Amino acid sequence: MDWSALSVSLRLAGFTCLILIPIAIWLGRSLAHARFRGKGLCEALVALPLVLPPTVLGFYLLLSFSRDAPFGAFWAEMTGSGLNFTFNGILIASLIANLPFAVQPIQRAFEHVPHNLREAAWCSGLSPWQTLLRIELPLVWPGIMSAAALTFAHTLGEFGVILMVGGAIDGETRTLAIAIYDRVQAFDEQGAAQMSALLLLVSFITLGLVYGLAGRRRWARG
Repeated sequence: MDWSALSVSLRLAGFTCLILIPIAIWLGRSLAHARFRGKGLCEALVALPLVLPPTVLGFYLLLSFSRDAPFGAFWAEMTGSGLNFTFNGILIASLIANLPFAVQPIQRAFEHVPHNLREAAWCSGLSPWQTLLRIELPLVWPGIMSAAALTFAHTLGEFGVILMVGGAIDGETRTLAIAIYDRVQAFDEQGAAQMSALLLLVSFITLGLVYGLAGRRRWARG
């Protein structure tokens, strides 16, 4: 087992969930309830990483993170360091690549909250923030849990985007998926098998959690 790669993967997956889930709650709720021109375009942009080949997404992010690009130059001016081949770079890339996995389950959950329930809460004297915290979030928590589980598992297994943006720097950007690829290239099948089994187990537990929550929701609705 490559413990250094496992540590980088867990750190990346943990930070991705911590940063992305609050953003996904705000964005998913907005897309669920708001009516505005261009909403379809916004939803398409959120879903784009689902269908875009990871190497293509990684290539464009590699160019965007370059010091010659506006975003890369702005980051370098603010922090004094670049983004490509750094942990910060693969973290931002992971946030973008995982956007649909976090937003879509939460958006679907908010779409099932009846609008008249929110109106009743407002008529009862609750502010919009109190309605969100005391009424909506308890109802959509299965969607939030599904989003967190999918985001965590997908980050652990992400390969193309991370390799393009971060390369394979030990202890910095080399994740477990990249370590598996390196072991296969080195004909170390036993090492690759151990790490693959770990990722398989995490993926299975994640899917079990997601389908378990979906089953509870169906059972609760009768």
